[in-house]
Amino acid sequence: MSSSNLRSQTNTSFYDLGPEQVLQAVESVGFACSGHQLALNSYENRVSQIGLDDGSSIVAKFYRPTRWSDAAIIEEHQFTLELEALDIPAVPPLLIDGDTLFYFGAHRFSLYPLKAGRAPDLEHRAHLQQLGRYIGRIHGLGATADFQYRPALTVHTFGDDAYEFLMEHGFIPAELERAYERLAEDLLDMVEARFKVVDPQQIRLHGDGHPGNILWKDNSPYILDFDDARMGPAVQDLWMFLSGDRTQMTATLDTLLTAYSQFHDFDCRELSLIEPLRTLRIMHHAAWLAERWSDPAFKRAFPWFNSQQYWEEHILTLKEQAAAMQEEPLAW
Repeated sequence: MSSSNLRSQTNTSFYDLGPEQVLQAVESVGFACSGHQLALNSYENRVSQIGLDDGSSIVAKFYRPTRWSDAAIIEEHQFTLELEALDIPAVPPLLIDGDTLFYFGAHRFSLYPLKAGRAPDLEHRAHLQQLGRYIGRIHGLGATADFQYRPALTVHTFGDDAYEFLMEHGFIPAELERAYERLAEDLLDMVEARFKVVDPQQIRLHGDGHPGNILWKDNSPYILDFDDARMGPAVQDLWMFLSGDRTQMTATLDTLLTAYSQFHDFDCRELSLIEPLRTLRIMHHAAWLAERWSDPAFKRAFPWFNSQQYWEEHILTLKEQAAAMQEEPLAW
């Protein structure tokens, strides 16, 4: 069987993953399930809350095929276990007979403790301070070694690859293709130039630090979902917590970094990477949707994607980013 046919067969098995298979997989590693199951908000993987016979619940995460190697998944797990050992409130997978990654048929999965909480209040100074301290501690550990099996956040991996995928697979409408091509190439040149000037230190990151991956309970956060963990500049785990006008973002940044710097040094030159990183994320997100467009779950969740209006708005957003990258970066 060719590799493309095997990939298609594996993806189909993932798309067809049903409640009964999920329960059978969880029971295969020794848990007695009550039958209660609740699908949680996740698109990249399939994630469910599973009720157990003793009245408690756990979370089962089934990994999208071909995205990560087993070694890359286990490396992420190990990083979160190391964080937990330092009393940093990351949420690592359950360790069962020495393993964190399990197999059921064509599927790979891990199990997590269920954590409850509310969204962080980013206008609450104490929340920002707590968040800044914990991100600083994560980066303190992250800087002590490199990931061996997980990628780095670079202009190539987040920008060039996204641009090339969209162009090669015909997602851009023909009448917009030339405008997108010129704009994307100009933006990538600008981002590349900025990265060369800053030359940021690459450390192990959460990789997708935003409010949706934080739960707040008892005056402390749970830091969730290290699925995008990778090597990259420290500011990647900070800039998505900034919102509002320039004054508000500057105040938030000051609170975060003052707390962060108690545990890890921050290179202020990286602040000039905020808009380049935002640009890369916008481009990467469009390609992420395109790459997974054969997944029925994506068509249900993102029905507006790949329409004429979507691509017109995407190009407009990229034009706004070109202007934003010309502005003076935030300072601290």
